[in-house]
Amino acid sequence: MGIGRMAKIFIDGEHGTTGLQIRSRLEGRTDIELISIPVERRKDAGARAEYLNNADIAILCLPDDAARESVSLVANGNTRIIDASTAHRTAEGWTYGFAEMDKDQAKAIATARYVANPGCWPQGPIALLRPLITAGLIPDNYPVTINGISGYSGGGRSMIEDYESKGEDAPEYLPYGLTLNHKHLPEIRSFAKLAIDPLMQPVVGNFAQGMITMVPLQLGHLPKVPTGVELHAAIADHFASLEGSVVEVAPFEAIDRSPEIQPEVFNDTNKMRLHVFANDKRAQAVLLAVYDNLGKGASGAAVQNLDIMLRG
Repeated sequence: MGIGRMAKIFIDGEHGTTGLQIRSRLEGRTDIELISIPVERRKDAGARAEYLNNADIAILCLPDDAARESVSLVANGNTRIIDASTAHRTAEGWTYGFAEMDKDQAKAIATARYVANPGCWPQGPIALLRPLITAGLIPDNYPVTINGISGYSGGGRSMIEDYESKGEDAPEYLPYGLTLNHKHLPEIRSFAKLAIDPLMQPVVGNFAQGMITMVPLQLGHLPKVPTGVELHAAIADHFASLEGSVVEVAPFEAIDRSPEIQPEVFNDTNKMRLHVFANDKRAQAVLLAVYDNLGKGASGAAVQNLDIMLRG
């Protein structure tokens, strides 16, 4: 399903946080043509439909309802879609756009018409948990807890403006999702291969972008307790088997801390690094992922999926 000519790319919602990031990553490329609704037509109800149907690939950077509307406006059988909203992440007929999730996931993205771009929070836990459940090292009904911290850009334009207007008075550490009903739970459960919903406790930090997600594991109650080496090997073997992966696995080592484990270390890149820490005597482990919430977590992942689709 590759495109033999210069592909027309339309970013629907290009003036939002993710849309602006995607456009900045694509500007200057000579292998694609970015098409945009003229300023004087932005309030024209038919303009979106026109540009959606003229595009080879449309990237939707919209609220969920608006994303569903955009999909409904595509009247041809040719326009392919990357949806950055949460509207279609677990929807039937949509391919999940985490290329490193499975060995054949990039191939599935390459030939898909509809690709649901992953959320920033789910990618780290999915990358850490899915290989362990696939390998049978932890059961799918394990009571998973996910902790982490993300830059305030993850909250979109309103949160960015709020944090930047408050300056030093902005909260340094702001837990949220305290109703325990985070919008990413269905996505994490589905693609991490969990049988039950995880407990997720996200935090916003007073920095613009970057994130760390963590999964602590109490392993002592399992019939067969995996060692830290076994956990690390299962994750490392999975990602070593992939071609073109932007996810790397740090060596397994006993360290108390590292300057590389801080949320901003991969800012403005599409990289993700996974860590496994364990104390076998205590039968405990902590799985940890470091990446940019605007890079691999959002716009970078969308561009990665775009490139895979163009090659496909």
